[in-house]
Amino acid sequence: MSTTDQPQTLLTVEQAAHRLAIGRTHMFQLLRNGEIASVRIGRARRIPTDALDAYIDRLTAEQHAA
Repeated sequence: MSTTDQPQTLLTVEQAAHRLAIGRTHMFQLLRNGEIASVRIGRARRIPTDALDAYIDRLTAEQHAA
């Protein structure tokens, strides 16, 4: 299996925003507010796919509790 066949573990801000179907600006706001975790690699900001999954799970739980 080549590395291109493996799912990505870290996403760019744009890729993460696309995955959530939101805009880039909204994604940066979620990162700035700490609602979605991210890591820095040099000057680049990357979002772990697990952080997106956790955010989605949290939103779903909050909406089911309401």
